[in-house]
Amino acid sequence: QVQLVESGGGLVQAGGSLRLSCAASGSAFSFKAMDWYRQAPGKQRELVAGSTGTSGRNYADSVKGRFTISRDSAKNTVYLQMNSLKPEDTAVYYCRMMTWGRGNVYWGQGTQVTVSS
Repeated sequence: QVQLVESGGGLVQAGGSLRLSCAASGSAFSFKAMDWYRQAPGKQRELVAGSTGTSGRNYADSVKGRFTISRDSAKNTVYLQMNSLKPEDTAVYYCRMMTWGRGNVYWGQGTQVTVSS
């Protein structure tokens, strides 16, 4: 059974940094897409940063220039480096992975990020 485990969330002051990690276990397959989403209270879940294959990267406009997604495909792990954090970045952050081939999708349990002003 595939499990995604996130870590690295917490409370930080505006302007600070956090690094999220998400590691997949139990998968015999590699992942085509490794992405980060977030959901703030009362809002829909949104894509924050996506990675496809070895070089494809995309970011929400709201985080461009501040967040960086990276991945270690050999370890089935994806990271999100978040700099210059703002109170509006406060949300539960989820990682999502999709396998090559069948396109099976898996979600992590979420990690809370709170940015105080």
